[in-house]
Amino acid sequence: MPAAQDMIADVDRKTAASGNEIERMVARLRQGDVRALARAISMVEDGAEGAETLLAECRRSRVKALKIGVTGPPGAGKSTLVDQMARWLRGRGEAVGVIAIDPSSPYTGGALLGDRIRMQEPVGDAGIYVRSMASRGAVGGVARAVRDVCDVMEASGRGKILIETVGVGQDEVEIARLADVTVLVLVPGMGDDVQSLKAGLMEIADVFVVNKSDREGAERVVAEIVGMQGLASVPGERVPAVVQTVATTGEGVEKLMDAIAESMDAIARCGEEKSTRDESHGAREWMSELGNELRLDHLGVAVKSIAGARGFYEMLGMAVAQEERVEHEQVKVAMLPMGESRLELLEPTAEDSVIGRFLAKRGEGLHHIAMKVADVDAMFVRLKENGVRLVSDQVRRGAGGHRYFFVHPASTGGVLLEIVGEG
Repeated sequence: MPAAQDMIADVDRKTAASGNEIERMVARLRQGDVRALARAISMVEDGAEGAETLLAECRRSRVKALKIGVTGPPGAGKSTLVDQMARWLRGRGEAVGVIAIDPSSPYTGGALLGDRIRMQEPVGDAGIYVRSMASRGAVGGVARAVRDVCDVMEASGRGKILIETVGVGQDEVEIARLADVTVLVLVPGMGDDVQSLKAGLMEIADVFVVNKSDREGAERVVAEIVGMQGLASVPGERVPAVVQTVATTGEGVEKLMDAIAESMDAIARCGEEKSTRDESHGAREWMSELGNELRLDHLGVAVKSIAGARGFYEMLGMAVAQEERVEHEQVKVAMLPMGESRLELLEPTAEDSVIGRFLAKRGEGLHHIAMKVADVDAMFVRLKENGVRLVSDQVRRGAGGHRYFFVHPASTGGVLLEIVGEG
């Protein structure tokens, strides 16, 4: 028994010693000790013993930093741009933390450190701290421990934190959940890549950057972005800024930082917070709540001419049951019953209408999916309260007398969703 008591006492002494060590580390961390910061981040990233206690201490005293996420496809110059952003902030007296997510080594699982090579903090300046982290297979271009590392950096007094993701594709939008402002970096020469990004990544940007703007084709990329914004824009909705930069020289960086500040001001004015703008999470939540309440109502297909398109569907045995104009939408609609649902052919009556712009940009094809719900007004309120991104500012009346509103593709996995109710 005495031996057992000695073992318990020994464990208690080690626990106390460990707790005291963490307290000392956090105290040094708050004083700006870079070595303490590096050690604390390593503990958190590796999930070492005492990491949870360390995080609890950091969260108790941290001051919330502005987190700026920088994402985009590989080769867009994100690392060089982040380096210039950090230097710009440091030049204004800010203490800056940089988290660069690198691809994991297939052999060791560690970071390949390509970003760290291209992005070196000024020698002897403790005001900029750069940390490379391995993605370790995490989707969305963001390592799993990034949120915890941000907490540690905040406790160290870093008022601005720049988070650079691994080069990502259209469905990898995890950075939007973490950052206060998301910057999407694109470059000339992407060809159709800008179009391919529209279903996911394009919707989460608070600021667009066309980097390497000294190259041919930069203006064309700007036009592509502005055009895509025009397709999805709603009167009164905040439209993200588009900024041109040349990261290697620092050109345009000040305009970028001004655009980020303006975006934060707009978010504050609208009462938006990232916790409530976590759209993909919100979409899962409300979809799980709906259960069997929804059913497919119709598919909306944009066509240049109803007369030219209906022939194919009539060959399939379908027939137009109703045709009408919806003046406020500037569209002509032909409805073809299809079992318990229907197909709606949508022909624009004006080139600058929603369907007209859709056709000009993307050509004929599926425009939206419509789901029917028992109480459309209650659904509108429910989705809005849950932070789901809506295209419509109110429930409207459409073709056939049904009442409807639209949900933005950012909340639905890339498709425009119409929620309709009874007439």
